[in-house]
Amino acid sequence: MVDPDLDKATATRATAALAEAALASASQLGFSSVHMTFLTKDEHDHLITQQQSPWISREGMQFHWHNRGYGDFDDFLGTLSSRKRKAIRRERRDIKDAGLGFDLLRGEDLKPHHWDAFYEFYLATIDRKWGGAYLTRGFFDHIHQTMRDHILLVIAKHDDKAVAGAINFVGKDTLYGRNWGSVVDIPFLHFETCYYQAISYAIANGLKKVEAGAQGLHKVQRGYEPVPTYSVHHMTDPGFHAAVKDFTAKEARHIARERQELMGWMPYKAAT
Repeated sequence: MVDPDLDKATATRATAALAEAALASASQLGFSSVHMTFLTKDEHDHLITQQQSPWISREGMQFHWHNRGYGDFDDFLGTLSSRKRKAIRRERRDIKDAGLGFDLLRGEDLKPHHWDAFYEFYLATIDRKWGGAYLTRGFFDHIHQTMRDHILLVIAKHDDKAVAGAINFVGKDTLYGRNWGSVVDIPFLHFETCYYQAISYAIANGLKKVEAGAQGLHKVQRGYEPVPTYSVHHMTDPGFHAAVKDFTAKEARHIARERQELMGWMPYKAAT
């Protein structure tokens, strides 16, 4: 929420000031609630442990891959159990044998026709999942104009034709994997496009981690670890506030159990 390069004391004061301003603005404007999401643990803890804190704590879970100084993708694979290592190699080999290749596009390499293709992939995948297409074609034009140097677009090609893609945002030390789409149904294409290409890029460019968002035992089995996320919330209606607080307390216990179970599925070799 605040500049991560600030010292801890300054960051704490800034967090408190922003939180107080958000509550005051919500009151003045008649908003029904205030939400502060994707906080660091320190930011979250500071807001929640204040005396008579007005905030409800909520913990979520995402899946992150951590770069532990790997030299290349095979170096990463060497840290996995034999069974998992062989499974990933087989998946990648099948993709190669299917005649698929990948372009990793960033900055000036990104062109409007790449966004035309990706938007087609996005809509096709939304249709298959019966979801809502909340991103418009204009959204991709906007990010192309404003932040293409911070975008990594992975495009999968078959016989020189683009058939799938994944959009990632490049941070200071993190690759943020977000949307993906495909107009073909090829086994393991999703894993290669979204996860293995992201890991390879992170290793090659010295990034510390890849954030792959929420959901997925399939991510855990490919080296992405379940990690907690933090947010705080305030409802202006006292009854609604109490109900949400009760729900998030129960939810936190469920997520803690789920995370513990998922950790048991991690593919890394057991420590000796």
